[in-house]
Order: sequence, then C-alpha cells, then structure tokens
Amino acid sequence: MDTTDIKKQIKDIEDEIFNTQKNKATEHHIGKLKAKLARLKEDLEKRKSAGSKGKGFSLKKQGDATVGLIGFPSIGKSTLLNQLTEADSKIGHYDFTTIDAVPGMMDYKGASIQIFDLPGLITGASKGKGRGREIISAVRNADLVLFMIDAQHLNHLDLMTAELYKAGLRLNEKIPDVMINKKGHGGLIIASPIKLSYLDEKLIKTIASEYLTNADIIIRDDISEDQLIDVLIGNRTYIPAFVVINKIDLISKEELSKQINYISNLGWDVICISALDGIGIDKLKEKIFSKLCLIRIYMKPVGKKADMNEPLILKKESTIEDACRKLHRDFKKKFRYANVTGPSAKHDSQKAGLDHILKDGDILTIVTDK
Repeated sequence: MDTTDIKKQIKDIEDEIFNTQKNKATEHHIGKLKAKLARLKEDLEKRKSAGSKGKGFSLKKQGDATVGLIGFPSIGKSTLLNQLTEADSKIGHYDFTTIDAVPGMMDYKGASIQIFDLPGLITGASKGKGRGREIISAVRNADLVLFMIDAQHLNHLDLMTAELYKAGLRLNEKIPDVMINKKGHGGLIIASPIKLSYLDEKLIKTIASEYLTNADIIIRDDISEDQLIDVLIGNRTYIPAFVVINKIDLISKEELSKQINYISNLGWDVICISALDGIGIDKLKEKIFSKLCLIRIYMKPVGKKADMNEPLILKKESTIEDACRKLHRDFKKKFRYANVTGPSAKHDSQKAGLDHILKDGDILTIVTDK
C-alpha cells in the first residue's frame, strides 16, 4: 500500500469518526477506528521519514540536562538565549533569523544546563513545514521544553502544543502505568487492580487488537482510550514543559494578569519576562532548575572535607548507584558502602548501600575496595 492509499484511508476514518455520534452503543466502534487511525498515521510518518533527505541538526547533548527553547519566529528566543548563557545567537527583527539550532550553556547552582535555541516552530511543523521534523526531533531529545510566546500573541501556545501532540510528544503527562507482555498464544488477557472509568475489557481488547494478537495487558492507571493507544504505539515522548511570556513591557499589567490566569487555568506554569531588558531572568533560571528536578550532592572523600563548591548534579530520586555511575564506572565495581549526611539520612554519616535514594543537599562519601 503506497502513501496515497494510506492518506485516503486516514481521510475516510477521520470522516467516519466525525460523523459518528459518540454514545455507549458506538464507543467500541469509535475506539477501534481511533486505534486504526493512529496506526495508519504512524505508518505514514515512518514512510515520510524514511524518504526524507534532510540532514537534521547536529545536536550533541552536553552538561547535566538539556532544554529546548521553542516558539514562533521573531519571538525573542535568541535574545533570551544570550541572556541565559554565553551563547552568541544571532538577533534580528525579521522572521527565521535562527535557521539552525544554536546551543548555549547556563551555569546555575552548580549545574551546567544546555539550552538550544531552535528555529521558529510554525503551524504545520508536525508535517515537516519550516524544518518542523528536525525541530521536533531535537525537542524529543530534550529534558525540558520552554514554550516562548509573545505577550501580544497568546494563541501561539495552542498552535505549538497541537503540533507537538500530533508529532507524539506528551507534555507534562505521566507515562501511563501499563504493562504489556507479548506471548505466542492465548489471545489478549486484560487485568487491572483498579476500577477503570473510561475503559472496559471489551473496549481494551478492541483497541489492542489493532496492534497485538496475543498478550497479557495489565493496567494500573485510570487511563483513557487515547492514552492506551499511545502505550500500544510505544514511541511517545513524555517531557516536562512550561510557558515563558516575553515582551511583557508591551502590554498593561491588567492584560498581563488576564493572560497569566488564562494560561494557568490550562494547567501551565508561567514565567513572565522581557528578554530585551533582562526582566524576570533570575526567576526563569530558578524555574528551569526546579522543573528539571535536579539535585545537588556534595562529595566528601574519605578523611577530607566535603567539596561544597562543585556539587555532583543528579536527577531527583537518584540512588547512590546512579552517583557511582556518573562519577566513574570503577566506583560501582569497587563499591563497599557509602556514608550519607543530609536530608536523606536518618543521622550524620549514615551507612548506606547502592539502592539508597539521595536528596538535594546530601553529603556523600563513597568507600571502595583499593
């Protein structure tokens, strides 16, 4: 089946879903149609990607975390990048000043945070318009997304999030707790330890049958049919994100307050800045650090004082094993025990093993075999 046939099938299914009244009698039929539609769109995207000759951006992840800065053209991303980092991103008062991904490094609270100023994200990006596929590919590899919008163009947020959703990015969503064990025979077996509000066994089997023939499916979250389809497709990317309103000096305080309330009511965290004047930059740095869920661990060599100037930066919920891995592989290989003082310890110099979960501000000593 070529791309023309796939596009026709997609159009036919979309029309059928639109024209079918949703009720108890039709929910299983619509569920099957949505599952088939998602599968066809995924197939079409793979074929387009395989035929693409674009080189993409040459992005090398560095530092403790990576942030993708996205927004419509001429929104002030380059100016902001220059405020946050030592980067020298070209600035201009015309669209598409940035035609490639420009990296910069922000040093904050001992962490080195890489920030990419990406070319302007426009409507149609999910279908490749305006280097859209390359931008979205770069966003997939980020640890955090900053949506930058103009204080005078609030609608840009909905347009950008819609493009990323179409491309399989799930912003500020938790990965659904669903386990799928494929097997050779026995059909589809569904189990859930909780009561599901949006799905029943028949609907789950109807949707899953588009992707699987034999499998045990265990659902531990109260998910929707769209979330189940995401799990079955298996290539969705879940990334934290927040909104940066720029050019706040161009609107009144009353109008800005309305915009903040509107975006907050949609469930977004918001930071207000003027990149040109440097207003709100310190608050933005703190929000970036907080949303990345980074923690600082201060290393104390055996018999010496702790280094309180250059912390080891880890993700929240990291263990001593994670710390060993980031320091050097020999630390885990030769590990005997660790001593921990700080928020995660019951007392000073608590003896701990590799599975001990660290907290921000801990002082850690790792004792190894010589």
